[in-house]
Amino acid sequence: MAIRKKSTKSPPVLSHEFILQNHADIVSCVAMVFLLGLMFEVTAKASIIFVTLQYNVTLPATEEQATESAFLYYYGIKDLATVFFYMLVAIIIHAIIQEYVLDKINRRMHFSKTKHSKFNESGQLSAFYLFSCIWGTFILISENYISDPTILWRAYPHNLMTFQMKFFYIAQLAYWFHAFPELYFQKTKKEDIPRQLVYIGLYLFHIAGAYLLNLNHLGLVLLVLHYFVEFLFHISRLFYFSDEKYQKGFSLWAVLFVLGRLLTLILSVLTVGFGLARAENQKLDFSTGNFNVLAVRIAVLASICITQAFMMWKFINFQLRRWREHSTFQAPTVKKKPTVTKGRSSRKGTENGVNGTVTSNGADSPRKRKEKSS
Repeated sequence: MAIRKKSTKSPPVLSHEFILQNHADIVSCVAMVFLLGLMFEVTAKASIIFVTLQYNVTLPATEEQATESAFLYYYGIKDLATVFFYMLVAIIIHAIIQEYVLDKINRRMHFSKTKHSKFNESGQLSAFYLFSCIWGTFILISENYISDPTILWRAYPHNLMTFQMKFFYIAQLAYWFHAFPELYFQKTKKEDIPRQLVYIGLYLFHIAGAYLLNLNHLGLVLLVLHYFVEFLFHISRLFYFSDEKYQKGFSLWAVLFVLGRLLTLILSVLTVGFGLARAENQKLDFSTGNFNVLAVRIAVLASICITQAFMMWKFINFQLRRWREHSTFQAPTVKKKPTVTKGRSSRKGTENGVNGTVTSNGADSPRKRKEKSS
């Protein structure tokens, strides 16, 4: 009588890869819940907090704007709900770019695992930086920041923002908050997570600081300047992965990176150190959003200067590493002179060596050692 062995198969469990491949679908369902909530009167009041911008103010028309009323916004605690919703939207857009653009390119190029992760990182960031640069430049032009730089500090506090300005900051915060779950979704290596957390934290710290301290005008200019330089770096890295001989983009980026750091420091000192320091109203007032006091100005300048110094330190180390690799790659190799042995043909000498050079064991081949031993 045959004895049947008990099955040792474990019950089916959702694999890690299955969860990663379907995270966009799960997030899409959650976002649809908020959108469908707008259709019903019971849930509309709750859903509208997540989907639309809050804290709007309508200013009556003036003599300069006799035909239109101005719709401005200020910030509040409800903005966290709006940031959460658009964080879900950022995750969905991230998955679309990854699946329909980057993954197709990766299949054609056959990158290694290291290049694969770096290519995905640069592809996602270059798309975000390009979009943010175009959007931020449009706001700068529409609000005459370029023609009149004194807007950066004049009439502070800038506690009332246009729709485009507030939506821009909400989108920036949402994107960098979405980078935290993407570390899990993209299966980031453990050794790369500290580096990722540092620059994500720096972005959130400075963007949220400019937003909460009502320095949104200065923050917008510095973000556009910084994003343009970063876009050039990541697009150059994408070209480098397709052709490793491509170096022109990195050379241009190196020059603009240094200029970007100098312009950031100059604009920050002019706005915070001179413009706000000479303003009449220098009293801390939370109700009006006025933070123009000496302690806050010192803290703002210190954080900007420390961040720029940290970036320059990383930049110098990066350039030194590249120069070492470049010098090592182009170092001339010393060729050994071919040695001629009696009683051997040139053909045999070529077989033992490389390009006519005898190898170390060519003078005493295994066959000859065997004859000696016998």
